[in-house]
Amino acid sequence: MEVNQRVKMAVIQVVDNQLEANDPPEMNQTLARLVAAGFSEEATKELLGTVVLAEVFEVLSKGEEFDPDRYVAALNRLPDPPQV
Repeated sequence: MEVNQRVKMAVIQVVDNQLEANDPPEMNQTLARLVAAGFSEEATKELLGTVVLAEVFEVLSKGEEFDPDRYVAALNRLPDPPQV
């Protein structure tokens, strides 16, 4: 499956913004945990992006509100993929 580079760049920008703002703090904690486990920073940001996309999917497809608890739980499960 080919990744749309514009979408990928937008998602990575969201990840970078959340890391810079330390909001949620679990984003930086997950980055540190996965890098310590041997993932590159680039690969880790892509994994973090899967959580961003999964939450966007939940909100848009199901008409749900953003769920910070679900979001943090998905971060904590990485590198396992988000459950959608």
